[in-house]
Amino acid sequence: MGGRQRPPRARGARSGKGAGAARARVGGRADGGAGRAVEKARRLNGRARGRVDAKLEIARLEGYLAWEAEVSAAERDARAFADRFPWLSPGEREGLEQAYTADRLRYAEDVVDRAVERCQQLAARYRSECRRICARWAAVCVGVTLAAALCAAVPAALRG
Repeated sequence: MGGRQRPPRARGARSGKGAGAARARVGGRADGGAGRAVEKARRLNGRARGRVDAKLEIARLEGYLAWEAEVSAAERDARAFADRFPWLSPGEREGLEQAYTADRLRYAEDVVDRAVERCQQLAARYRSECRRICARWAAVCVGVTLAAALCAAVPAALRG
């Protein structure tokens, strides 16, 4: 059961077609899904020309390791769950373990997707707040500059 990674983001609705379908849905990227974000960041930062960005590669490695830990935990819990049913045949036991693992990984994937979505929402909100604050600060600076220019121009106009 080991070595399965997070599936690609675009996935169909749950079909419930058994262990084979669950196993196919669980297979996917070797980087735990972090590759999409890394590739997008590289394109945005102009790093697609072959240069390596250590931060992005570390993020990719962290994503891979986190997903592998989740896969291992799901498989361990699936074995513990199947141990509760000693009357199952080996084939039934394996099917139960695979179904449990697939469901657990689908749930973990949904949790990660919700967290990513929330991070994107917060980042967008942060960017808009920063733009608003910068615009206010620019307006204050322009106002102070105009007031200083006016204070310098008025006495010169009155003397002249």
